[in-house]
Amino acid sequence: FQTLGYNTIQQSGVFLHQVAQESLCLSLQEHSVETPYGVLHVTLHGSRTSRRPAILTFHDVGLDSKSCFSPLFKFEEMQEIVKNFTLIHIDAPGQEEGTAAYPAGYDIYCMTSSVSFTIHVLYKCVSVLSVSFRTVIGVGVGAGAYILSKFTLANPDSVEGLVLINIDINARGWIDWAAQKLSSVTSSLTDQIMTHLFSQEELSANTDLVQSHRERISKSSNLANVELFWKTYQGRRDLNIDRSSTFKCPVMLVVGDQAPYEDAAVECNSKLDPTTTSFLKMADAGGLPQLTQPAKLTEAFKYFIQGMGYMASSCMTRLSRSRTTSLSSSYSMDGSRSRSRTLSQGSQGGQMPPSPSQTMEVSC
Repeated sequence: FQTLGYNTIQQSGVFLHQVAQESLCLSLQEHSVETPYGVLHVTLHGSRTSRRPAILTFHDVGLDSKSCFSPLFKFEEMQEIVKNFTLIHIDAPGQEEGTAAYPAGYDIYCMTSSVSFTIHVLYKCVSVLSVSFRTVIGVGVGAGAYILSKFTLANPDSVEGLVLINIDINARGWIDWAAQKLSSVTSSLTDQIMTHLFSQEELSANTDLVQSHRERISKSSNLANVELFWKTYQGRRDLNIDRSSTFKCPVMLVVGDQAPYEDAAVECNSKLDPTTTSFLKMADAGGLPQLTQPAKLTEAFKYFIQGMGYMASSCMTRLSRSRTTSLSSSYSMDGSRSRSRTLSQGSQGGQMPPSPSQTMEVSC
């Protein structure tokens, strides 16, 4: 009995040590990273010892990494991914909550520099923050999606996959430029950004999410910094992507039905390689599907990662249990031939994930 008791205590100690190590591994660690382009706020999350690519996130204008991604990566069913990947959340300079406003005339926001400071952050994470990885899977929203797209085009061997939410790869046309100039005169900065982030239906309904973000932005201490980021994104250049000159990695495009950038995402989809691109248009998701539909986006993200060869045994808990869910998929080759099919996800296990070369409209 003494031996049994000792073994039990010893096993309990090992278990508690493992729990403590896992808790430390998954805890958020915030760092300030010095770059030639300013000090960047970086948050590390997830596994520190994974040999898989790191998941690199970049937020949209009017948000920071926490307000943009916390509901998604804290979602219960996302924890399977968090435990198996290193997550690196980058805040654009001066965008994290509580940052002091930059002095007048300060100019840090250049979309060219954004690629460079992203590279510096990754280098610092490996050399200083003791995080080991060779490649990344980028997850960006709006302006962050544009920045990660540009980073990927400049560094194709460093990126294994891209998840682009509300992507617009085009520079603004003259009509958009004139409309923005008029809007800047007649609307406040907060209203302009709210129109950028949310659909007209959400703004009209004045949902709790809309109210909370409107209050957060309007009362922000770094609103001048947000304006700098906003103006730079409005002055972005065309990425010049087409079927012959596009991403070399798998891409998942995500946009909410009736979202502000729905048309831009559809156009982007038409310019990417259909054999490596998934287009996910989510019903009832609004302008920020990672906040309004984290369950559906988590499920789609798991499929995407499985398609890249990772987490093959992951359980598709929500879509695979629903007998009423259907994914309508279609693709076209050379723009001349197309076909469509419906994939019904039953309750059976062991199903193969959808091919990456498809369009999925999720209405569940």
